[in-house]
Amino acid sequence: MDAAAWAFGLSAAVFTRYEFAMTPTRFGRTALVVALAICLQAIIGYAHLLYQGRYRFGSFEEVRGVTLTVLLAMVALLGIDLVAPVRLVPGSTPVVGGMVALVVMFGVRYLRRLQRERASRPDTDHATPVLLFGAGSAGHDLLRSMLRDPQGRYLPVGFVDDDPAKRYLRSQRVAVLGTRTDLEAIIAAKKARTVVFSVANADAELVRDVRDRTLRAGATFKILPSVSELLDGRVSVGDIRDVQVTDLLGRHQLETDIDTIAGYLTGKRVLVTGAGGSIGSELCRQIHRFKPAELLMLDRDESALHAVELSLHGKALLDSPDTILADLRDTETIRHIFATRRPQVVFHAAALKHLPLLEQYPGEAVQTNVWGTLTVLEASAGVERFVNISTDKAANPQSVLGYSKRIAERLTAHAARTGTGVFLNVRFGNVLGSRGSVLTAFTAQAAAGGPITVTHPDVTRYFMTVQEAVQLVIQAAAIGSGGEALVLEMGSPVRIADVARQIADLAPHPVDITYTGLRPGEKLHEELFGDGEHDVRPIHPLISHVDVPPLDPTQARALDPYAPANTLVPELIWLCQPRTRPLAATAHTPYRTIAEAVRQTEHHEVRSA
Repeated sequence: MDAAAWAFGLSAAVFTRYEFAMTPTRFGRTALVVALAICLQAIIGYAHLLYQGRYRFGSFEEVRGVTLTVLLAMVALLGIDLVAPVRLVPGSTPVVGGMVALVVMFGVRYLRRLQRERASRPDTDHATPVLLFGAGSAGHDLLRSMLRDPQGRYLPVGFVDDDPAKRYLRSQRVAVLGTRTDLEAIIAAKKARTVVFSVANADAELVRDVRDRTLRAGATFKILPSVSELLDGRVSVGDIRDVQVTDLLGRHQLETDIDTIAGYLTGKRVLVTGAGGSIGSELCRQIHRFKPAELLMLDRDESALHAVELSLHGKALLDSPDTILADLRDTETIRHIFATRRPQVVFHAAALKHLPLLEQYPGEAVQTNVWGTLTVLEASAGVERFVNISTDKAANPQSVLGYSKRIAERLTAHAARTGTGVFLNVRFGNVLGSRGSVLTAFTAQAAAGGPITVTHPDVTRYFMTVQEAVQLVIQAAAIGSGGEALVLEMGSPVRIADVARQIADLAPHPVDITYTGLRPGEKLHEELFGDGEHDVRPIHPLISHVDVPPLDPTQARALDPYAPANTLVPELIWLCQPRTRPLAATAHTPYRTIAEAVRQTEHHEVRSA
């Protein structure tokens, strides 16, 4: 076809130049020039691998190769014509003929590519007509994926996008047909049976609105995962799934500085405690992307370690030295692990987190959340960066869980003042989909036929998906200073009753919702900031920085986990309070227990008042 293009282009140039007044001599010289052009095209084309199957058909790479080959052949042909003893053709012929030949070559390739694309499109008789909401990069990636499979389930019939600049955009003969407000009319006009939400990083409010409009129009709603779930960033038809409650409640727009993150993780020995938990396992998956020198995963739950290793490597032989079975309460073992493995970055995600259980057993919170954190902090002396995963319950705490996590924040702040590395806290609210979360409980109740139990109709909580929370944790660790608590932007608080209602709506059968009353230690509304803390975001728009007053570890060590709850809990409360005269200042007084110190401090405060 390229040879024919040269023959056509050069002949057209000669014929028009002589106004079709051709003689046998002119015919002969034109034929000779055509033969030379074809030989030059073949030689130069083979040199550029144009005819050896090295370019994807109709691709930009092939277009570049064809253009370069034709231009070189055209220059060579013009040179031969100029140095020949007898002028073979007019001087304009190689230039004009080459341009015509190039256009013909492009046209042939375009038609052939169009034919192939039509052959690869899904069968219109069997594929489901779908609308793609979102004409951005994710939507176009999904469109290409859909149109490459003749046996595909989906046939895209149009885009819907709220961006006015994309109103008449067309891609592979699929056009943007309107905005969200036109969705129901477009579904009816195009007879679409499914809408695929193809905005890979949209917020939850947009997801809910588009879903509601789709269902009102009688179509099925599908969705692409968020960018934080698509760790490799690639979009395909296989990623399309049914909507989940996490999509309806927890999506946030995230901005991540990948270069900054890679700077403190790539090539470093990174240790994650609680690696088998929901937060810890997602930390491991996302840290793994940045190619640390070692990723040490520590947990006391062997089954959880098996699951996270399987998710990372596709196999779980549990024979890798990077999988560490250990308990934070075993001080000597933790010290030995740190001394021999020498981690440079530590993410401390291990903790007891179920509020009602810790209200019954506050001593367990002391031994794991307080002493366990202190053990890891002391073993981490000399690390470059230490990140303690905290919770919004540590802001103005009123539960054993909140007290123990607030004390852990203060111990981390103390380590920042006495150590050489950066020791900081990251605080956020409830994580949708984490093990034992309200979402998990509600989903299980709905699957069992109900009822879904909610403590109070007005109770609210902050929510974020585990992928998004961990993404911000890693970003926060890159920008935080020692002794701070970095508070993640969680959006607006969500009513738990609304969460229950969304799950009930997704269930295939009717599910009732009942209210049981607030439990001991449970707040009606959670807070991200405590008294005296201010929302200041000097570096990242989704991360606030607050100061945390340090706590001397000797005070935490003085706790008695076996004391009755009515004695132990006041001691925890006392350790949460930043005082003008901290207990560390009275460390040399003969107090035998913190309880005695609490009583003496309260006595002095009453007398002063």
